[in-house]
Amino acid sequence: MEWIPPNHPRRTSLLMREKVVEGVREGYVALQGLIAHGRGECFDYLIGEETPPPALEAERAAAAALLSAQLPVISVNGNVAALAPEAVVELARIVGARIEVNLFYRTPERERQIEAVLKRAGAAEVLGVGEDAACTIPELFSERRRVSCRGIYAADVVLVPLEDGDRTEALRRMGKTVVAVDLNPLSRTSRAASITIVDNVVRALPNIAKFAAELKGLPREELLSIVKNFDNDANLRKVLEHIARRLAELSQRGVALQFDVGSG
Repeated sequence: MEWIPPNHPRRTSLLMREKVVEGVREGYVALQGLIAHGRGECFDYLIGEETPPPALEAERAAAAALLSAQLPVISVNGNVAALAPEAVVELARIVGARIEVNLFYRTPERERQIEAVLKRAGAAEVLGVGEDAACTIPELFSERRRVSCRGIYAADVVLVPLEDGDRTEALRRMGKTVVAVDLNPLSRTSRAASITIVDNVVRALPNIAKFAAELKGLPREELLSIVKNFDNDANLRKVLEHIARRLAELSQRGVALQFDVGSG
């Protein structure tokens, strides 16, 4: 990625894009993951490519949920493995979570490759690979239904970065607390999750880890209180209001958003 100049105004975005492209080349990111990344990139523009205040509130609540869980699990797909494997491993270490591969476009090869990426990033164990994905999420019919009996199936709190709505809804029906990272505040995932973080996964995971380190010494009752007092619907409204204010300010200043697909 040396071809991207250090002073390029879109450098951070281009680096993320190249990581996903490299994941496609290596075979563990599905081609459809490129579309998903581009869609998220658009919403990242709308929030200003930085963590909005409502997302910080959600990230703190997410940290409290993971810390208070009996069995927290972080679900990982190809895009997450490409963009933030070290952040996944670090967050799992801080909150004591298990890490599990879960894929919509599932193949044994992709499972093994994502496992290898996570282990290179420091993961001691990765669930959901091969025969370990032996349990089934009820009322879900895609390949995402296959989960580890020791992981997502048994978990009480599941962090699902870059998720799809079907599984979020199915996990909620199972009585689980679902923390979603989704840059689209209008998606079914965002509306179905217990806690939705409207932020880029490369910012969200480190932010959750930071809050978790700060909250780690609190009694479980206080952590549960933080989770209980979080209103996901209200938080999503705050995000939409943040986007609306930002667009109105840009319009009033006569500054148009530049969606330059050529340079990033």
